[in-house]
Amino acid sequence: MGLSPAASPIAAAPLPAHRDDWERRLLADPNLLGDIAFAVGGPFHVMYPARVGRNIAGFREVFERAGVDGAIYYGKKANKAACVARACAEHGAGADVASAGELRAALAQGVRGDELMVTGPAKADELLWLSARHGALIAIDEPGELERLVALRVPARALLRVLPPDSTSRFGMTEAELDTALRHTPLGSVRLEGFSFHLSGYDPIARAELAAALVERCRAARALGHPGGTVSIGGGFAVDYVPAEHWRAFADHAGPHWFHAGKRFDDYYPYHCPAPGPAMLAAVLAHRDLANRLRDNGIRLAIEPGRALLDRAGSTVFTVRGAKTRTAHGHPYQLLTVDGTSLSLSEQWFASEYLPDPVLWPPGSGTVTPACVGAASCLESDMLSWRRIPLPRAAAPGDLLVYPNTAGYQMDSNESAFHQLPIPPKVVLHDAPGERFRWTLDAG
Repeated sequence: MGLSPAASPIAAAPLPAHRDDWERRLLADPNLLGDIAFAVGGPFHVMYPARVGRNIAGFREVFERAGVDGAIYYGKKANKAACVARACAEHGAGADVASAGELRAALAQGVRGDELMVTGPAKADELLWLSARHGALIAIDEPGELERLVALRVPARALLRVLPPDSTSRFGMTEAELDTALRHTPLGSVRLEGFSFHLSGYDPIARAELAAALVERCRAARALGHPGGTVSIGGGFAVDYVPAEHWRAFADHAGPHWFHAGKRFDDYYPYHCPAPGPAMLAAVLAHRDLANRLRDNGIRLAIEPGRALLDRAGSTVFTVRGAKTRTAHGHPYQLLTVDGTSLSLSEQWFASEYLPDPVLWPPGSGTVTPACVGAASCLESDMLSWRRIPLPRAAAPGDLLVYPNTAGYQMDSNESAFHQLPIPPKVVLHDAPGERFRWTLDAG
């Protein structure tokens, strides 16, 4: 049953995602999405690794304009696809890995050992040994880990991870632990190349100020004979998913009346960001002329973006299996069921909602129809979209819902074979002559 927006006060404000040319081409192709859905036989993810290359270039251009020696390490936990690691290798980015499996996967796609940053707490001796053997830069989280690395008697490169001031984080070293590490690590056993930190949130000022403080720590480390030439500010570079005016309209009027069963959420990712990704890095470098301080002291600035390198590099596709009509406040809406689970849109499993609107495919004429999207499992809570999305027409079994910009953390950070359903495969798009795409399954 179709409803006009005026007759449907229960429909949420639209949140259309920013869209790249490759996405427009994919959605405009009359056959490709349907053919892939037929071949795969279930939900799938679409990856376009060429966009990863452009995102890497965007960060590199900021470093070059600022005259700063910069290093980019892709936060591999954001997406396990092999095609992303290969794009990093092809475009001169390294990888931030936190397990032996991630390390091996990055090497297999051409990321060299000295282009790896190894993070995570209390690393196993095997991971420390492999990291040292490959010349990776190891972020040391606590004194005992540093002692174990020294005891391996393998030449190693390390950063000391700093516990930010006034932080309750379980990661990083205190001021006293940092001082002890610098004074008691034997010169020549482990090269202490600098410091790293991670901050929650998306504030460029806080990152710039802590980085500036660590420039002074690098100077002190050099006075003790350590190289002290790198500061890593971690990740947390925001992504701009939807236009500002749409985000404001949602934020100003959102409430349980827009959600199935009166669902409430306390928090959302900031789906609009006025200075995302590279622009945020530029703001970090500009604050109190951090760029000049880095240049004057010969300090390399490292970053570890995950989501931001995956911006607009992938989408997730579900097939509609069923469509019910329900009512809220006297107005009808669709309750759709698709062939996957909300494990493939992981905001749901963080007690939140993935908000960018899915695209209903194939396109067609009709009346704007509010719709929620339920998953294939038997759990009441397994909803891909609690929000009543204003679809351009009523959905029917066999239609596809294409959720945009899901490559960053959404599509595989929480996936499992729940109900013994197969994990959705990743389909990699390759440009072909004549504005066509060819596709393969990801090797990861």
